[in-house]
Amino acid sequence: MNDNTTISPLHQPGSIVDPLTEIAREGARQMLAAALKAEAANFVARFADKRLSDGRQRVVHHGTGPERTIQTGIGPLAVKRHKVRDRAAVGAEKRIRFTSNILPRWARRSRSLDALLPVLYLRGVSMGDFQEALTALLGPDAPNLSPGVISRLTAGWQQDYDRWQRRDLSARRYVYIWADGVYLQARMEPQAECMLVVLGATPEGKKELVGFQVGVRESAQSWRELLVDLKARGLAVPPELAVGDGALGFWKAMDEVFPGTRHQRCWFHKMANVLNCFPKSMQPAVTADLREISHAATRASALAAIEIFKEKYAAKYQRGVSCLTKDNEALLAFYDFPAEHWEHLRTSNPTESVFATVRHRTVRTKGALSQKTAKLMVFTLVRAASKKWRKLNGTNQLPHVIEGVRFTDGVVADDANQSRAA
Repeated sequence: MNDNTTISPLHQPGSIVDPLTEIAREGARQMLAAALKAEAANFVARFADKRLSDGRQRVVHHGTGPERTIQTGIGPLAVKRHKVRDRAAVGAEKRIRFTSNILPRWARRSRSLDALLPVLYLRGVSMGDFQEALTALLGPDAPNLSPGVISRLTAGWQQDYDRWQRRDLSARRYVYIWADGVYLQARMEPQAECMLVVLGATPEGKKELVGFQVGVRESAQSWRELLVDLKARGLAVPPELAVGDGALGFWKAMDEVFPGTRHQRCWFHKMANVLNCFPKSMQPAVTADLREISHAATRASALAAIEIFKEKYAAKYQRGVSCLTKDNEALLAFYDFPAEHWEHLRTSNPTESVFATVRHRTVRTKGALSQKTAKLMVFTLVRAASKKWRKLNGTNQLPHVIEGVRFTDGVVADDANQSRAA
């Protein structure tokens, strides 16, 4: 027999051999094992100065737990949890305990995989078809994702939502907020209900989901209930600026609950409303003219561009001109804030981009979602996505906004005056 003969293992009929996936999985397993070991070692090192009476180190590494399988986006990975022991003879309440942030004690799935489940729901996959869909995505070895497990997981989403809705906001402040109403094509009640969404920018420039509940988009009462609830749970300091669509009942509610907050109408929605007043053949040219206004370097330039727009179109398209000019003050409010923030403040795109992956994803089928289920799916998906939201540009300017420093055309007022004098 030739010593160079290669013996290949036999594979079951119908199975697919993918060496690249196997290499990636083995690499991921080794990286995960190294990360878990380093996490435990770092924890022990934090308490290196704590000693027992005989001089021995109090907190030490204590081996690993039994091997278990974690379901991930590239299939199952076998891992072992590292254990840490506190050797001091103290009560349970004073014992130093180690909990892995990478691999929680009872975890059986990666967090990204948990985020996949609401995506599948929103794609129209029924609970009974989950196992088949997940097997196609992750391979045949998905023992922890049976319909029973998924059913228990979805029940937990309601508990997560309830806890989030009761969270204390007394230590929170939001410099800017964005509001929108998000409709989903699900099997909902006859009335025009939607998800009322409020996002906020913290003083550190992070974007957070602030408010989320079912209501009527144009209803001031629905928005009032949401805002009053936020205030009742401790959100005492009003935002400096709120951004939203001009058609929302949100503005009336905002003036009642947070009367000191400035208004910024969304240019994306305004442009769409204005364009509806023009023939399709004219819309590219009108769009360019509207961008000249919304992206003007100064308020004076924007007002001059509005006058030009009126002169060009008022004779034949007065309705479109009126649609634009009735909201001048609210459309140009962003000029009184740092120029670095204009990209974020001109539109409600922070909410638009967040919900781009879920808007209109549900389908009208026999398995279409109820309003309650759709709400939980969207909330769970958004919470998972929020971990990757990028910060605002120019975060160093946010303290100035909070302190009430005046800005003119995007720069501190004194600097603006000096520039004009020069």
